[in-house]
Amino acid sequence: MSLYSALYAGASGLNAQSTAMAGVADNITNINTIGYKGVSTEFRTLVTPGSTKSQYSAGGVAAAPQALISKQGLIQASSSQTDLAIDGAGFFVVRSGTGGDSDLAFTRAGAFKPDVMGFLRNTSGYYLQGWKLDAAGNYTDTGLGSLQAVRASDLTGSASATSQIQLRANLQSDAPVLAGAYAAGDMATGTVTPQFQRSFDIYDAQGSAHRISMGFVKTAPNEWQAEIFAVPATDVTAADGLLTSGTVRFNPDGSLDLAGSTAAFFADLTPTWTNGAGSEPINLQLGSDGKLDGLIQFSGASAVISSAVNGGLAGNLASIEVDEQGVVSAIFDDGTSRKVFQLPVATFLNPDGLTRLSGNAYALSNASGAVAINPPGALGSGMIASSSLEGSNVDLAQEFTNMIRFQRAYSASSKIVTTVDDMLQELSNLKR
Repeated sequence: MSLYSALYAGASGLNAQSTAMAGVADNITNINTIGYKGVSTEFRTLVTPGSTKSQYSAGGVAAAPQALISKQGLIQASSSQTDLAIDGAGFFVVRSGTGGDSDLAFTRAGAFKPDVMGFLRNTSGYYLQGWKLDAAGNYTDTGLGSLQAVRASDLTGSASATSQIQLRANLQSDAPVLAGAYAAGDMATGTVTPQFQRSFDIYDAQGSAHRISMGFVKTAPNEWQAEIFAVPATDVTAADGLLTSGTVRFNPDGSLDLAGSTAAFFADLTPTWTNGAGSEPINLQLGSDGKLDGLIQFSGASAVISSAVNGGLAGNLASIEVDEQGVVSAIFDDGTSRKVFQLPVATFLNPDGLTRLSGNAYALSNASGAVAINPPGALGSGMIASSSLEGSNVDLAQEFTNMIRFQRAYSASSKIVTTVDDMLQELSNLKR
C-alpha cells in the first residue's frame, strides 16, 4: 500500500537527516582541530520498483557522507619550529609507535613535539617517520620499510668525521716567482716556506681534532705549486705528513684553470690517522673550472675570502629545524648543525577514499589506491612549511546553515510520519 511506503519514506528521511546532522556536529566540534578534514553529507534517492501510472510507492532517501580529505585548510603560523604543515597535496607518514612493526598511518596534523625520548610525536600520539641521512647527507629509499621514527637527540655526544673542506681564497698575481728548485713535499718538511698558507682543524670518526695546512708557492706566471700536509706530520701515516700535492694554474682573467691543474690535488682526501680512528673521504671544494667560486688570482694580497669545515663532536641538542624540502637538521649548542633526516610526503590517487582513524589520521583502503612516498615537491607532492600548522578545512558559517537545513528537513520528515500515522488511524476506524 502506498500509505505504508510513505511511512517508510518518512522514516528514511529521519534517518538520513540525523546522519547529516551527525556530520555537522563532527565538523563544528572539530573546528579548531589541527589538520581536521570535514565531512560533507550528500543524499541519494531510494526508488521502489513498479509503474507510476496507477499508483505511486515512495522509496525515500539515504545519506551519503563524503570526506573532504583532499581539501586543504588554511596554513597558520606557529611559534614551534617542529610544527609542520604540507602546502599542497600529500600526508605525513606516521606510526602508532617507534618500532617498524607499529601500525602505519597518514596525517596532515603536524603539531609534532619531541617526547621524553626525543622522538617527534604529534598530539594524537603518532610518531613522525623519515629516511635517516648518513654523514654525506644521503639516504636509502626502499619504500615504507626504510622509514624510521624521527629522532635527533641521540646525536648528543656523538662524533662525525670531516667530509668536506671549502676554501675561497685569492693568490696574489704579482707575487715573486720562487727562486730555486721546488720538489713535492718541500713545504711539508719546511724546506720551502709557503708564500700563502691556510690551516684547518679537521676531525676523525672519534671526534678528535687534527690540523692540516694548505700551502702555495708561485713557480711561474699563473702557476702555483700546492701541498696539503698534516701538522704535526706524526698524526698521519703518510711520509712527512704530505697528504697531496700538485700544480694549480689560473687563466689570464684570474679564474681557476682546473683542466690545466693537477687533478689529484683536487680529488678527495682520505687521511689514515696514526691514532687508529676512522676517517671519511674529504671532498675538497676549491673552485670550478673557469669560475671565481674558489681559488682565484688577482693583484690583491693573498688572503682567505671564506672557508668552512664540517664534522666534529656534537654538543647538546639546542633545536630542530626543518626546511621546505623536508630535511630535518639538528642544531647544537656549540653552533654546529647536522642534517639527520629526510621527511617523505605520501600521496594517493584518491585521497578522499582513505579510511578515517581516531586521532585525525588515515589508513589505506581499496578506494584510496596505493601509496607513493617521495621527497616534498616531487611528482605533485606538496612542500613542507615549518613553524606552521594546517587548520581545519571546515567553514563554520556553512555548517550553521546546514544545521538549520537538516533540522527543518528532520522536522518535515517527522511530520510525514505523524501525518501517515493519523491517516492509518483513520483507516482503522472505518471498520467501526
